[in-house]
Amino acid sequence: MSEEIKDDLTYKIIGCAMKVHSTLGNGFQKVIYQRALAIEMRKQGIEFERELEMPLFYEGYSIGSRRVDFLVENKVMVELKALVKLEDVHLAQGLNYLVAYKVDLGLLLNFGAQSLEIKRLRHPKNKQNPAKQIQKSNHPKNPNSDK
Repeated sequence: MSEEIKDDLTYKIIGCAMKVHSTLGNGFQKVIYQRALAIEMRKQGIEFERELEMPLFYEGYSIGSRRVDFLVENKVMVELKALVKLEDVHLAQGLNYLVAYKVDLGLLLNFGAQSLEIKRLRHPKNKQNPAKQIQKSNHPKNPNSDK
């Protein structure tokens, strides 16, 4: 699969996230954004699995599992946050999930900030395009939000 097709998919996901953030604003719990993003991605015809249980291994031994917020079209891991600000630890967590899930591309979306925070993640072994911030929306805070 070409990088261009994967990037088109991430842009579609980001568009859905921007619509959710502009509609709801910040201040809700993560699960609220997760449900709204699922609705928006369905409306856009994007295939995904939500809360997919993914096994974790250490040197070939099963050590447990974790649920990925979204696995989109078996190509892109999407991790949601609802925090005032993303920290380096959240970026490291997202990169670790890419390695654990054996997925090349991911998005870290923070709905808790005044503007939607978006970080594109690449598997650490893919040196072409390290994790970077790609954009922030400039949607004003929704006056009907909890904050």
